[in-house]
Amino acid sequence: MQMFLSIGFAAAGAVGAIYSLSVAALGLANGPTCLWNNLESPTLQWGTPFASSNGSYLGDKAMWAWCRVPANVVEFNVGLFSTLLVAACIELALCLIQMVNGLFGCLCGTCGGKE
Repeated sequence: MQMFLSIGFAAAGAVGAIYSLSVAALGLANGPTCLWNNLESPTLQWGTPFASSNGSYLGDKAMWAWCRVPANVVEFNVGLFSTLLVAACIELALCLIQMVNGLFGCLCGTCGGKE
């Protein structure tokens, strides 16, 4: 019975890891919300200037200057969501390993010999 609980809790952790992974990926792809302007749109406006860039802003640091307020928001956004992405990948791997471990425990029982 405890092995079934172990599989269930690990599956719940895997679902949470997948959710965190998708949120972090979307956060990186869309970029931060900030007060921005550029040459094509010279008036300051609140919004997500990198939402249509398909993540290309990550490799072009010149685009990061578009965000005026708050200061350094792009660097913060990239650091936060990159860390969440790595943590979610590690969590997903550990939960999947625990699910396989629990499955083997259910199917094979304990390794101790019964007398």
